[in-house]
Amino acid sequence: MPISVDKPCQHWTTLAKLPRLRQEHSTVSVDDNTIAVIGGATPIGNASLFTVFTTVDWPHLYDIPPNSWRTGAPSPYRVNHPNVATKNGSIYLLGGLVDASDPPKPLPEWVASGESHVYDSQTDTWTQLESMPPGTERGSAILGVHHELIYVAGGMTILDGAYQDAVTTVTAFNTTSGKWERLVDVAANIPEGRQHAAGAIVDETLYITGGRWFEKTNVRDDVFMLDLNNLTAGWKTGKTHMPTARGGISGAAVGAKLYTFGGETNQHAATGVFDNVEVFDKWEELTPMQVPRHGTSAATVGNKIYIPGGGLQQDGLMIMVDGVGHFLNTTDHFEVLTL
Repeated sequence: MPISVDKPCQHWTTLAKLPRLRQEHSTVSVDDNTIAVIGGATPIGNASLFTVFTTVDWPHLYDIPPNSWRTGAPSPYRVNHPNVATKNGSIYLLGGLVDASDPPKPLPEWVASGESHVYDSQTDTWTQLESMPPGTERGSAILGVHHELIYVAGGMTILDGAYQDAVTTVTAFNTTSGKWERLVDVAANIPEGRQHAAGAIVDETLYITGGRWFEKTNVRDDVFMLDLNNLTAGWKTGKTHMPTARGGISGAAVGAKLYTFGGETNQHAATGVFDNVEVFDKWEELTPMQVPRHGTSAATVGNKIYIPGGGLQQDGLMIMVDGVGHFLNTTDHFEVLTL
């Protein structure tokens, strides 16, 4: 049974756990009754130094009214940090990161793939799409759907142990033609490379906030904006900043506001993870998450934001448990914020 935490004007509710531990995934709403979790990574072992952090191919679909999960047909390839969006009930998987070696090594060694597919939840089938154009393959991008276009902004091409990059590339996939499109030059790159950020389309504008530039500790608090009805005006940088700079965050829009959740590199928490909930059009802080997490993903249905899974400790930060050093802690926790 769902468990609620009531606060004025909003409340958190704990829902049925994910079927499997998972982080570095994408979460999207399929329709008013279903959300989907695509891709990600899960630990094999006890999260000690010798744990293998392996990429997954299982889609999990959550049916809202019965508060229950089901498993869909495996994705055509194993992918973490996937770029995922929905359009008319179809789930678009537009590249991401994949294991660089087989079998995977204990520490993450991930590289970009541009392989793209669309999933039909009614028939439980995947269909291959045109791959991302050469040189634009990436994962951990910020996505937004505007008319027939899915915008894919920023992201990363590699995560190899402690090293990771951040790109400025912005492209768009046309769901009608099935083709990738280049944008005008002033819209084709965000002002600075960004990955593990939050973003959404609000009032015809694509917003990006937080995230990081290259290394995990290079966190950001600025806001980038692109008017999708006036691409020739290019990207703008907002005058206000997210109250807490952080990467590994998730975000979702409800109405005219962008909500941001969690993140990592919190120097004031033993786990290194944030529980912060901060909302923009004018920045304000809301009731914290019940369970602090990073590497998760949020999806909106009506006035509710669903957040499944994630990491409970900063990846690579050693925490001693019974004399054993643990470097990651993935969860199956699932909660929803009602606004």
